[in-house]
Amino acid sequence: MNIINIADTVMNRAARYHEHRVEGLEHIPASGPALIVVNHSLATYDSGLLATAVRERLGRDVWLLGDRYIFKIPVVRDLASAYGFVEGSQHNAESLLRDGELVLVAPGGMREALRPSSQKYQLNIRDRKGFARLAMRTGAPVVLSACPAADDIYHVVANPVTDWVYNRYRLAAPLILGKYGTPIPRPAKLVHYLNAPMSPPGDCSDDDPNAVDAFHAALERRLQEMLSDHART
Repeated sequence: MNIINIADTVMNRAARYHEHRVEGLEHIPASGPALIVVNHSLATYDSGLLATAVRERLGRDVWLLGDRYIFKIPVVRDLASAYGFVEGSQHNAESLLRDGELVLVAPGGMREALRPSSQKYQLNIRDRKGFARLAMRTGAPVVLSACPAADDIYHVVANPVTDWVYNRYRLAAPLILGKYGTPIPRPAKLVHYLNAPMSPPGDCSDDDPNAVDAFHAALERRLQEMLSDHART
């Protein structure tokens, strides 16, 4: 079995395990670029489930921007690359969008993923404005996607070691509890809720900090609303 088949098998089994579904898939453009913005869970693979649904139901490839450390881990690096992950950078994302591709990003990155469960369903992207600048620079519409139940896959315990390792080395060292208190993911039922595309302001430049702040604030506010609303359903 080659690496692509392994990646497909992993995602298909994860989708069944979590009874994954997508609401609002019609908001993904049938053609042309779009930036899909998601909340970042510790499990991370929930983003891959969304990309799989888009590929299977709409026939469009999705390129996922991954943390740089992923590409330093043998096997994980190969699986990620086979499944459409690329190293998260402005250059890579802009090139793909200008080529008319779908790009998925979790702007909170590892910092948001490492939030303790006392802060679940909460965004941590207040100072992460690169994705807003990217959309403004390329003119790509932004499709927000909230999956609050992804924060239920693991119980993340707040502890000083996790904070120290991240602050010192920008690496993940979480203390987590999954199914039966093990690292096995809990079978949380995952639903991705998609919002109608939000277009960047056409009369503003990504060099205008006020315009970037306003667009970023609108995106952040709407995504947090989606997380909060659907966390109760």
